[in-house]
Amino acid sequence: MNDVRARLIAGFRRRSDPEVWPEPSTYYVDYSAWWRDSSVLVGIGPALAGLFQDAEPTVVLGTESHGFLLGPLVAHHLGIGFAAVRKEPERASNDEVRLVRRTPPDYRGRHLDLAVRRSVLRTGDRVLFVDEWASTGGQALACQQLVDDADARWLGGAVVVDALENSADRRALNLRGLIHVRELNRR
Repeated sequence: MNDVRARLIAGFRRRSDPEVWPEPSTYYVDYSAWWRDSSVLVGIGPALAGLFQDAEPTVVLGTESHGFLLGPLVAHHLGIGFAAVRKEPERASNDEVRLVRRTPPDYRGRHLDLAVRRSVLRTGDRVLFVDEWASTGGQALACQQLVDDADARWLGGAVVVDALENSADRRALNLRGLIHVRELNRR
């Protein structure tokens, strides 16, 4: 896991564009190098799963878009399935049953509707949530509600970067990160 952590930290960049971000202290996070590094792709599923090694989940839950990349890697490592959570979903058919929850404000101040098909999030499931970054925790909190709505059990959230500002949310979510944002701020 230490090799994966080192590669994640090395592949992290802050980028800015004065035309888009006029303030010199404003930047966006760029971790696209993570997905290009085959060692990260091979190791990140086991590393995230290792944050909850004794939890015995029955399904991994992840939101689009990065949860759709990381979730299957974790699920594959654990030998279980993946349940996809869509953002701002549109109904595909009249017979589809889905659970929907609205997020609290995210890092951009948006409220998003998140939905999961009921057929992939089942009563009694033991659910591990996976994502690349937790900033406000809004998506994880809404997913925790989806899990409750399904009469399933929330085990916690495994994220690459823990940037949560509210430690009460971290405890409520049982959120664990491979890297804390402080480690990236030192770069």
